[in-house]
Amino acid sequence: MSNASLSNTSFYGTGRRKESTARVIIQPGAGEVVVNGRPLDDYFSRETSKMILQQPLQLLEQLGKMDIQVNVRGGGLSGQAGAIRHGLARALCKLNPEFRLPLKKAGLLTRDARAVERKKYGRPGARKRFQFSKR
Repeated sequence: MSNASLSNTSFYGTGRRKESTARVIIQPGAGEVVVNGRPLDDYFSRETSKMILQQPLQLLEQLGKMDIQVNVRGGGLSGQAGAIRHGLARALCKLNPEFRLPLKKAGLLTRDARAVERKKYGRPGARKRFQFSKR
């Protein structure tokens, strides 16, 4: 899905976090948010996930002015909320280039590179060690 295939009033952004990837399409509207074909409240039950998702809109005072359509896959709900936030911030930059500076200052355009550390061989986890026994 490229910007050329979307109408002039739609703006597209891709966001990533942990193992999740979100494709976000925004357009002027009544503030309706649809995630994977379901309303926001049905998809995210946790309030913190909804807050994370709405951060870029609150920062720019655009809450309730944009219709948001999201297709997100991979990872868990926390990673998906972060991916949607990242994609939404990128789409808002395309909507209005003046939005870039406040979003950048708030750190919403930076991809959060933190991910789960791999488990090492000979250990029970990534950093945990087996209990030491003197005898």
